[in-house]
Formats: sequence, C-alpha cells, structure tokens
Amino acid sequence: MDNQLRRKETRGYKRCSFVGIRAQRMPWGTEEVNHDCVSFKIRLHDMIEDLIGKGYAHFISGGSMGMDMFAAEAVLSLQSKYPWIILEMVSPFDDYSQKWDSEHRYRLNRLFDCADIVTATGHAYDRGCMYRRNRYLVDNADLLLACYDGAEGGTAMAVGYARATGIPVEIIDPGTVSEKSA
Repeated sequence: MDNQLRRKETRGYKRCSFVGIRAQRMPWGTEEVNHDCVSFKIRLHDMIEDLIGKGYAHFISGGSMGMDMFAAEAVLSLQSKYPWIILEMVSPFDDYSQKWDSEHRYRLNRLFDCADIVTATGHAYDRGCMYRRNRYLVDNADLLLACYDGAEGGTAMAVGYARATGIPVEIIDPGTVSEKSA
C-alpha cells in the first residue's frame, strides 16, 4: 500500500485518532444488528459530530474491526454534512485484512478507497507493525477517542502512550456506552 494524499486538510483544525477493542471483544460480539451495537454507533456518530463543533476536522483511523471501523464509517457519513472534514486511514502493513471475512475486507477496502489520506506505517508484517501504527495514531492526534475495556493489548498501549505524552483521551465504555474523560 502506498501513501496517498487525495485532499489536503485545512490548517487550523484539530486532529482526533480512533483506537479500540476489536469487534469480537465488544459486549455484542460481531452482531452489529444488536440493539446495543446500534446504540453504540449512534453515540459514536454523535460524539464525532460534537468534536467537529469543537474544531476537530482531521480524523485518523487504523481500520481494525470494531471501534476503528465504526468511527471511520461515521466520519464518512458526516462528510456530506461537513465537507471540510478529513478521513485518514492508516495501514500497519500490506494485506492487513487478508485473513478477514469477505464482508469486513470489503468494508475496510471501501474505507481506504474513500479516505482523503492513506498512510502506510509499514509494508510487511513483523512483531512491531501494530505498535508502529498505534504510535502513529497517537503521535498525530490532538485527542485520542478510544473504546477501551481495560484489557491489555494494543488499545491499552495506545491509551497509556497518549496519557504519558499528554494527549487527551476520551474513553467510550463498550459495556455501558457511556463516555468518560481521562
């Protein structure tokens, strides 16, 4: 995957990156028609729209199934109302979604096709590729919006790194769909 700049961001706006637990660890699992999942997506959409009102216009997603994908899809839907907002998709390595089911591969490919900016933090899988992607998400954010359940893993690393570097973190609890500031 090559880096691509399809539309430049407008200077002066703030950047928000998304990280979060994978769909399989969400309380509803991969059942996106579940009432709790639908409510979560509506809440996420509303939070992103609220961020636009607070001066955020560049949104960055790593594209993982679950929170990352839901947030990127919300940004795309909001672009019709707010045409100046930017979606940047970040890939940790080429063929990242190779082992995914066809529906999720299609959704991820659509997100990359529709993104205003595509960034590749690597081209081959290695032990550090996800770490580099998550670090990019934090290093390029003025705010980290995270769906986090407290478990160890990439989301925990990104949240911890953001806090250590002074990047504000907004947490969306996947169980209660409530928001907390960190």
